[in-house]
Amino acid sequence: MSAQLKKPGWGMIKFGDITENVAVRVDPADAKTDVYVGLEHLDPSTIHLRQWGHPSDVSGQKLAFKKGDVIFGRRRAYQRKLAVAEFDGICSAHAMVVRAKPKMILPEFLPFFLQSDMFMERAIEISVGSLSPTINWKTLQVQEFPLPPLEEQKRIAEILWAADEAVEKYKESLNALTSIKSRTFRELLKHKSTVEVSCGELYSLPPRNGSSPKTNASRIGSPTLSIGAVRDGKVDPNGNTKYAEISSSDLEKFRLMAGDILVVRGNGNKNLCGKAGLVSEVPDDCFYPDLLIRITFDGNKILPAFAVAQWNDPMSHRKLLAYAQSTNGIWKINGKDLRQHKMLVPAIEVQKEIIEQLSNISAREVAISNHVEVLYGLQRQIANEVMEGAAHV
Repeated sequence: MSAQLKKPGWGMIKFGDITENVAVRVDPADAKTDVYVGLEHLDPSTIHLRQWGHPSDVSGQKLAFKKGDVIFGRRRAYQRKLAVAEFDGICSAHAMVVRAKPKMILPEFLPFFLQSDMFMERAIEISVGSLSPTINWKTLQVQEFPLPPLEEQKRIAEILWAADEAVEKYKESLNALTSIKSRTFRELLKHKSTVEVSCGELYSLPPRNGSSPKTNASRIGSPTLSIGAVRDGKVDPNGNTKYAEISSSDLEKFRLMAGDILVVRGNGNKNLCGKAGLVSEVPDDCFYPDLLIRITFDGNKILPAFAVAQWNDPMSHRKLLAYAQSTNGIWKINGKDLRQHKMLVPAIEVQKEIIEQLSNISAREVAISNHVEVLYGLQRQIANEVMEGAAHV
């Protein structure tokens, strides 16, 4: 194994020799913290913890973590979920609390080590279980990985944290632009023609849940979507399409067409529950699953693009989430909730003007998002190269 190392001073080290698995179990009712982190709170696009819940939201034993620990999603590791704790709290037992042994690996280097393709691929490889593959510490601790000496870890970490800071600054700009978009939207809604209407009066057809026959990996039957297809006000089938056999009569009921609107009926992340997306292009004979609800607005009363923009606006979305109920950690809304949800409806011409102004802001959002993706990709590329002991940074 050592012959594979490309740089002097590197060594093949067992994971258990450089990190500690912190397995301190806590009952949420006895937790001396206001912070609970579930797997749904971990964002694979960042090592920062940006959202969390409260211990009162959950039951059953959880894991305690301290500031500086890394919360790593050991269940479904392919989702690449981890975050550096910036405060003390408790987290899901489906996570693993990893703490650096500073004499072997620097705490500031550890999160990038865990985020590297080299580590993630091994983590996925050793996961056990078919439905919810999970990593066992006993197996992970004996896995060997190449590790640079502490001085080089420090140099690499400085480069990667600088790249991370650049990514976060772009994200701050993106968040600011999103806030501007929301404020602009609300100001434009103050038009004299605007009235508040229950959505039940705006639909041309009642809300309808989709159908979820068993999917297959053989691409047999008709294409269907995962809930991940609903994103940023759009329905994107790319990377979110599965196949399932469905009767011709059911296909007619649940077939998607351009202009349809899909709403997320249930999600472990409350902030994603109730989000809507407008269908533009989908594969032929594509139908939607049970965790999505199709809503159809009367175009003479409210334009689909305007409806989705308002539906996803934070103020409107918060009102919808007031109806949401949690069952086994999944937040759900139903057709009744969608009928009684209220929207502000100005004249059609005003709606067209609002859509145009929002589109101009959205174009700038897309440009910044692309910068974020490029920087994040560069950050990961650097991490992958140095973790192979082959980069000259």
